[in-house]
Amino acid sequence: MGSTVLSLRIDGELLDRLKQHAAKRGMSVQDYVVRTLIRDDFDERFQSAVEETEKFYGPEKLCPADGVPAEEAN
Repeated sequence: MGSTVLSLRIDGELLDRLKQHAAKRGMSVQDYVVRTLIRDDFDERFQSAVEETEKFYGPEKLCPADGVPAEEAN
C-alpha cells in the first residue's frame, strides 16, 4: 500500500497541543496524528463488530465486560 499526502490547515493553538502530545510519546506530530486516526478507525470498526454481534446474539446474551456471548464466557 502506497502513501498519499494529506494537507491540513489548523490553528496555532491546536498545533501546539499536538506537538505537546506527540513529544510526551516521543513521536513526531505526523506520526502522532496518523496513530490517532488509525486508533479512531479501529474503534469505529470494533464498535461496528460489537453492534453486529448484538444483532446476532441479542444484547441480553452478551457479557457486559467483554462482549463475548454468555454461553462462551464460562
